[in-house]
Amino acid sequence: MRRAASVLVVAGVLLAGCSDPPESKLDRSSAVPSGSSYVALGDSYSAGPRLAPTTGAIGCEQTRGNYPHLLAARLDLELTDVTCGGATTADLTQSQTPPNGDPVPPQLDALSRSTDLVTIGMGGNDGKVFSELVTTCVGKAVKDRGGAPCTEEGASFRAKVERQLAKLPTRMGEALTAIRERAPKARIVVVGYPAAFPERGTCDLLPLARGDYPYAREFVSRVNDGLAAAAEQAGATYVDVWAATDGHDICASDPWVAGVIPAQSGLEYHPYAREQSVVTDLLIDALG
Repeated sequence: MRRAASVLVVAGVLLAGCSDPPESKLDRSSAVPSGSSYVALGDSYSAGPRLAPTTGAIGCEQTRGNYPHLLAARLDLELTDVTCGGATTADLTQSQTPPNGDPVPPQLDALSRSTDLVTIGMGGNDGKVFSELVTTCVGKAVKDRGGAPCTEEGASFRAKVERQLAKLPTRMGEALTAIRERAPKARIVVVGYPAAFPERGTCDLLPLARGDYPYAREFVSRVNDGLAAAAEQAGATYVDVWAATDGHDICASDPWVAGVIPAQSGLEYHPYAREQSVVTDLLIDALG
């Protein structure tokens, strides 16, 4: 993946063989003081659906097993977690109504001049592109598992994807500017997406047509590129979750992202607990 050199990219420090740190153990090596005010913004990849007991607004599928809660426990931070499944960058400044839930306030409303740390992980849902990528491409694969129907025939869908990808750096840049205005002293960290799709091979847990696997992988890669570019432009820290999770995709022998039928606690096509633990360690390394 392309990465601008001046963006702080945190990756490669975690390997599959590393053990998960105890959640109750405080990490005092961080530059963020104990008791600091921490606000977590984001979509379902930050909310951690079905990983632990649910918390937060009804319908957002936020759980105590997500990386914001793990990070707050590790660093003894005062957490305000407003992550919510399905959130887009527009939901930073407008109310969101999650499925089977009540309207929730704009996520930026959680910020104040006393906020010390902000993490933000979103962008893939803009224009409903990620959900449509799964539904559209999986749907086309039913009739053509060996070809590349989504890549070759979905011209209108691909055009929509390109439009959203082109707009993402600006949208995230505007979001980071708004965060800085509301929380002027805060450290801001942009959290990327994991490598959910394999570089090679296919599997039943990811029922795309064989030829559409590269397209799906490229989409997530380019979303991350847009987030990294926006972080660099805004002077924020970018955490490269892709690099740290590559090789632990849905089809891997040790997957950190669930497939269509989760093998452990988690929501289909969303992170397992191990991925959230990895992101927590990446954040601690970035903040040190």
